[in-house]
Formats: sequence, C-alpha cells, structure tokens
Amino acid sequence: MIDKNAKFEGNIPEFYDRYLGPVIFEPYAADLAQRVAAVAPNGVVLETACGTGILTRQLRAKLLSTAQIVATDLNQAMIDEAFAKPGLASEVEWKQADASALPFPDRIFAAVVSQFGMMFIPDKSVAVREAERVLKDGGLFAFNVWDSYAENPFGRITNEVVTSFFDHDPPTFYQIPFGFHDPEMWTRLLKENGFGQIEAHKVALQAQSDSAEAFATGLVRGNPVNTAIQERGLPFDTIISAVTDALVRLGGDHPFQCSMQALVFTARANIS
Repeated sequence: MIDKNAKFEGNIPEFYDRYLGPVIFEPYAADLAQRVAAVAPNGVVLETACGTGILTRQLRAKLLSTAQIVATDLNQAMIDEAFAKPGLASEVEWKQADASALPFPDRIFAAVVSQFGMMFIPDKSVAVREAERVLKDGGLFAFNVWDSYAENPFGRITNEVVTSFFDHDPPTFYQIPFGFHDPEMWTRLLKENGFGQIEAHKVALQAQSDSAEAFATGLVRGNPVNTAIQERGLPFDTIISAVTDALVRLGGDHPFQCSMQALVFTARANIS
C-alpha cells in the first residue's frame, strides 16, 4: 500500500509541475544532472522517483545523446505528466516502479539518480541496497534531500498555515520532505549497503517565482496536502490566500524570492 503522503495522483502532478517545478525543483535538477554527467556521460542511467520529468529533462540535456535513460516513479500519474512533455517521450524509457523493489537485473546501470524522492521511501535502507544492487561496480549513486525547515522557510510557513485550518488530524505531508536532513544517517545507510567514496554537500540556492500566489498554489495543490484539503471539504482559495500572505512577508509578492537548501549525496558502488 502506498503511504498517503506519497500519493501524487489526480490533478496533483499538473500543479506540481507548473507551480513548483520551475521554482524549487529545476535549480536542483540542474545541479544533480551536472554531477551525473561529469561521471557517467555515456552510460545507462536509472532515475528513481522521476516525478514529472524535471530532472529527466536535465539529464537528457547534459548526458551524451548516446546515453540511455530509464525513468521510474511509484506514481503512474506523475509518469503520465512527464511523458506528455515534448521531446521526452521518445528519448527516455518510462516505467512505473518502486525504488525499494526495482524490476531490473543486477549490475546494469552506470548511475542511479533520485531527486527529492528518498525521503518518501518507508524503508530507506532497502532502497539504498537496491540502488547498489543494480549499479555496475564503481557506479554512481547520486541523490538529494531537503535540509531542515530552518534552511527552507517556505516549507515551515506552508506547513504552519495549512495545518491551522484543520481542527483535528492535520496533514503530515510537510514533515516528510523536511524531516530527513541528517547527513550522518544517510552516510551510515550508504556505508552499510555497499557504498564507498561518499560525499555530502550542502547546496544553497534561491527559490524564485513570478508571484507569491503562484508559488502558494503549488505548495497547497502540488502535493498530497491537496487530497487532505479536498477530503475535508476545506476552501482551497482561502488556504492559498493565507499561504500567499505568509509568503509575501517572507520573500515579497511580484516576484517572490527566498533561500532554500538541500543536501546532495554522491557515492560509488563498491568494486567486487
């Protein structure tokens, strides 16, 4: 069963891609794709938790044209949104797959890469082990996770505002992406599951949106919080307006801008 916080379905992928993609995901996708291209420019690359193809597009642009990309996600609705993008459908192999139970043979990929997906996997150790299993000897595993609320105030603010509208049992979605920012935990998991040459980097960038309202729309409707609001019959417009007001105080209105920070990990599958 898919955890409710990992269900990106219905109209969520559209809001995610339109309002969040350019603001918080594309900048980190460019960073992560460059790291992969520097090590495995011409191999077969597996992307897990590909979402709507934001990192996939960056990989396709930065890897050599002869490189093969296999993009997977747990949510078919996200893949469908990605598949519809011009220029990606025929240049990438798309497959619905669970990152903790990959449907691939051992030792076939030059790199495995995942953007902001590892936090949502219940058994993270199994997912790391699966990445190592499908990598060739010395293959690259690269992924990023969000740093804490302290370094990503847009996440803290959105969580506070949205949950204030719930009388009981508020959505816990925002605790997941910003709740796994301990570099020692990830380093330990990598070491325990066959990886070496582990590097961790803090990457600070700027989140920039044409407007605070557009960003707020994505933060409310571009993830499973959307489902929780809909199930309770709460007013989307009112909640988006409240999040917008809070974001304006943080980073302005037209345009909106604020700091954000992620942890980026790279590691190599140990040589047998």
